[in-house]
Amino acid sequence: MKYEIKCIGVLTSGGDSPGMNAAIRSVTRAAIFNGIRVKAIYRGYKGLITGEITEFQTQNVSNIIQQGGTILKSARCAEFRTPEGRKMAFDNMEKHGIDALVVIGGDGTFTGARIFAQEFNVPIIGLPGTIDNDLYGTDSTIGYDTALNTIVEAVDKIRDTASSHERLFFIEVMGRDAGFLALNSGLASGAEAAIIPEKKTQLAQLEELVKNGFRKSKNSSIVLVAESELTGGANALAEHMRTEYPEYDVRVTILGHLQRGGSPTAYDRIIASRMGVAAIEALLEEQRSVMIGIVNDVIVNVPFTKAIKDDKPVNEKLLNVLHMLSI
Repeated sequence: MKYEIKCIGVLTSGGDSPGMNAAIRSVTRAAIFNGIRVKAIYRGYKGLITGEITEFQTQNVSNIIQQGGTILKSARCAEFRTPEGRKMAFDNMEKHGIDALVVIGGDGTFTGARIFAQEFNVPIIGLPGTIDNDLYGTDSTIGYDTALNTIVEAVDKIRDTASSHERLFFIEVMGRDAGFLALNSGLASGAEAAIIPEKKTQLAQLEELVKNGFRKSKNSSIVLVAESELTGGANALAEHMRTEYPEYDVRVTILGHLQRGGSPTAYDRIIASRMGVAAIEALLEEQRSVMIGIVNDVIVNVPFTKAIKDDKPVNEKLLNVLHMLSI
């Protein structure tokens, strides 16, 4: 069944990430430029079910490109996981004359979008908005670069205290089951090690660091830890070190939601703007159920199934770089 796209809905779902507003702005203005009306859907899929929908004009997205968070808000929605909830969402789409959706979020957002598209034959395009950078098919997700810079700035400040008091700091960063933030912020901040879920043998490497580096040539050390059951998190690793090496002053800092906030970097604003335009172009080209990605600075379309199910590998060679530079 062929759709003529006259009106699109745009929503943000899942965890917020810097650059989402830039993406909303881009989608809205690219659609209007191409003669397509835009309906803003508040609070993600929940708003699609409850009917929190309003029409956007170009002025609605003025002066938001520099703002963190999302002006459309975000919310978890257990009801959208049910056939009844998705039917209510589709009924509201029809009620508001929405022909297609652009959804901005992570793998959970795209999982819901893929099921919804299959059930109701709705054209949906996804934009990767997550600081974790864990979606297959794109070099970078919207918000990742900003989060990375936020972490590095925080680690630089912690380094001052670590050096002053000769401490070993474990700094936990977000990433869930992906080590991109921990590994790259470790490199950028001059950390001594990065503990990531993709690498299973790092505890021994960490102990080697403490024996050979911290004891002999360092009066302080910084270790970046990805939050994950696979790594155990910063607190578990710190407790292990306190037990094995009670002579050291071990401290923990969990950066938490600090990493999600703040004004997006220029890079995040640029890729959000490019991806938003590409989403509208994809709809006009009758694409559906694809995520807009960027690979080697070129926009690509990635099927939801691949973006969600395929694992995005970290470059483990960067661990060797970090190891060499930590001596």
